[in-house]
Amino acid sequence: KTIKEFELRVGKERIDIIALQKKWEKTLEKVYPFETNDKTAVPVITFTGRNPATSAVKPLLKKRGYPHPLCFMPVFPGTNCEYDTERALTVAGADVRTLVIRNRTRDDVRASIEDAAKLIRKAQFIVIPGGFSGGDEPDGSAKFIVSFFRNARLSEEITMLLEKRGGLIAGICNGFQALVKLGLVPYGKILPVAEDFPTLTFNKIGRHQSKLVTTRISSTLSPWLSLCKPGELYTMPVSHGEGRFTAGRAAIKELAATGQIAAQYVDLDGRPSMLTAYNPAGSLCAIEAVTSPDGNVLGKMGHCERTGAFLYKNVPGCQRLPLFEGAVRYFRG
Repeated sequence: KTIKEFELRVGKERIDIIALQKKWEKTLEKVYPFETNDKTAVPVITFTGRNPATSAVKPLLKKRGYPHPLCFMPVFPGTNCEYDTERALTVAGADVRTLVIRNRTRDDVRASIEDAAKLIRKAQFIVIPGGFSGGDEPDGSAKFIVSFFRNARLSEEITMLLEKRGGLIAGICNGFQALVKLGLVPYGKILPVAEDFPTLTFNKIGRHQSKLVTTRISSTLSPWLSLCKPGELYTMPVSHGEGRFTAGRAAIKELAATGQIAAQYVDLDGRPSMLTAYNPAGSLCAIEAVTSPDGNVLGKMGHCERTGAFLYKNVPGCQRLPLFEGAVRYFRG
């Protein structure tokens, strides 16, 4: 059955779930808008190419008999998804090293930078979990994460991880926001901020969105999505106030052509949509996930780590995106 076929029956009456939800939400529409009614047509993006490159550390891991690639996961003030992410990574077969980034004093920040640099040097990949770093203040999300990784020592370690060791980086929600503002997505390297950078900004309806969405895999260029196929649908939660991906038309066209648009928000029929019910932030081209040119850096808004037995009820579709399993496989071979 498709999602659209699921319905509620009361006696002999058939009730349209979506219509019922909209009627309920419309009650406070003037105070808390729930829909932009943007019916702009969105193209279905499909890219079937894959990155043939492999990790430079794979032979070394195999030689040393390491069954679990090492993942560094920084936890910033305001991060709130570290436990879910660590559990999902561990289940996928990764050895997770968590570091709580301390910032109460200058010495705390210096010590955190030193500890992070050492862990990045040892790690095969990095995952920046979701949350609300610094309360998404002042005036924008992930600013502390961005400032932290722009430190010269950490920037150098990240460059070595990506360019010399074939490592991977992923950012979810707050982590995605940080990757975009660093330039790691979509450019694959830390760059000075420029006016024409793509960005993640405030949701189109102007308030926080927390709900389940369905996303369609658009590209499997990235090792993170090596266990997926273009066209597959996955249902997962989102929770953000600044999740709207936006960029110039030329940039969007280039991202689509190079396979860097990894996933799109879709409606009940699996079609990319600009309607708030399915694309809660109003992201251009219904973009939910983006990668670097080689696919080794991936950012996404959907919380694929929030899965587990008995977690959701009466939710059709597949809730388990094998994102972390794809990364582990990349290193294990």
